[in-house]
This record gives sequence, C-alpha cells and structure tokens, in this order.
Amino acid sequence: MSRDADQQLRQHGLQVTAQRLAVMRAVSSRPHATADELIEDVRAVIGSISRQAVYDTLGVLADKNIVRRIQPAGSAARYEDRVDDNHHHLICRGCGKMYDIDCAVGVKPCLTAENDHGFEIDEAEVIYWGRCPSCQK
Repeated sequence: MSRDADQQLRQHGLQVTAQRLAVMRAVSSRPHATADELIEDVRAVIGSISRQAVYDTLGVLADKNIVRRIQPAGSAARYEDRVDDNHHHLICRGCGKMYDIDCAVGVKPCLTAENDHGFEIDEAEVIYWGRCPSCQK
C-alpha cells in the first residue's frame, strides 16, 4: 500500500507526508469510518496529530478523489477509498452498519432521471436503508 499511496499522492500533485499516508491507510483499513474514528486510528500509528490536520487531510484527499466522502442523512461524514466506480450503500437503521452495494441496474449512472434538465448526468448516489439481520431480532 505504501508505494501505491506514494504514487497516488504524487499523481494528484500532492506532497507525500507521513500524515497523508497514515490517513490513507486508516481509510483503507476501516471503510465507512467517521473522521473521529480515523483520528484514533491515525494517532495509534503515528502518535500525535491534531484533529484539524486529519480533517484537512481528509478534505484534500476527497477533493482529489483519492477518498470518497459519504454523508447519509442523520450521520457524520464517512470516508472510503473505493472511488471511481458507481457503487451505492446499504445502511442499517438500527446499528448504523454500512455496506457497499454494487450498481443496481445497468451501466453508470444506474438510474435514468425522468427529466435531466439538460444536464449530462455522470453519477447516481443511492442509499438503501433497512435493518440488518441482528437488528431484526
């Protein structure tokens, strides 16, 4: 991962830093984590890092499309490194677990808008909500 992460940062014109690498590793190892969860993971690896530094790093990585920021209704933003595909998410209303769901039907953007208002649509964001088997009990 380290060599790939180094290369990915450079390809996007970003300087390779220990902080950025640690944040990228944390996002990769814990998909759909909140920034606060990622802060804990990063601190466990590199020690002292400010909360703001992690938030800033996540913002830069999301702006460069290295990580994806997801913000379901009623939830803190969550981050994942699965980018450049048009997948969706399934969230349990009970425990909050989140799963990736591949595109439901057809090719990107999966869903065809009834009226595109002249837009060239390139992505559809869908969140499926329900209750996982454990929360159904």
